[in-house]
Amino acid sequence: MGKRYILDAGILLLFFAGKEKARVYIDKAYSEEAKVFMCEVNVAEFIYNYAKIFGWESTKVKHDLLRNSPIEIIGVSEDLTLEASKLKLKHYDILSLADCYLIAVAKKLRAVIVTTDSMIKEVKEMPTILLKMEQT
Repeated sequence: MGKRYILDAGILLLFFAGKEKARVYIDKAYSEEAKVFMCEVNVAEFIYNYAKIFGWESTKVKHDLLRNSPIEIIGVSEDLTLEASKLKLKHYDILSLADCYLIAVAKKLRAVIVTTDSMIKEVKEMPTILLKMEQT
């Protein structure tokens, strides 16, 4: 297993909306075709965005599914906080702090970022796959 991916919150939103393009990366984790990660900060981002739309109880079910999946959740640490802070300083007007943590984890793990946020791709800090959100 050589390939590593780190998912942002938007990828989970697409996955739970039934979008095939996001399911591909979740399937890679289950099939052990690749190692798939998320940053704890991006998990929080997913939880609050999902809860705004579907309510807390529905979100708890999705959270439990995520925690019991083969996706490895990376917690916040001092080295990640320092790297995320440097990235935020460099891209303060473009990236959110959550985006900076995502990139910091990607750098640490040498993982390809899978995101719905075009700004993450535009800053070119790490290899990035952009999946567009569709309006339905």
